[in-house]
Amino acid sequence: MNETEFAALSGAALEKIEHGLEASGVDLDFELAAGGVMEIEFADGSKIIVNRHSVAQEIWVAAKSGGFHFRYDGTVWLDTRDSEELMAKLSRLATAQAGEPVVLA
Repeated sequence: MNETEFAALSGAALEKIEHGLEASGVDLDFELAAGGVMEIEFADGSKIIVNRHSVAQEIWVAAKSGGFHFRYDGTVWLDTRDSEELMAKLSRLATAQAGEPVVLA
């Protein structure tokens, strides 16, 4: 995958996360900053950071429970450790930090 493809695919993933958060109805704030860094802040002040790492061509997630790296497999973004899909893992992590269900489609 070249840089342009990575930028398009990771950008689409961040937009999908953004739309899912907007539709979740959960008490949280988020901001997608220039350069592809998304900060999600929950009511208790905890945060999840999602960013794209161009050099590794991965999407990185930092949450209370740890750090996770996701690589595109040609169809979806998968965790490099356990192969869980990005949206599923992020839903689980956000649910844990929000204390209520966060479902990102």
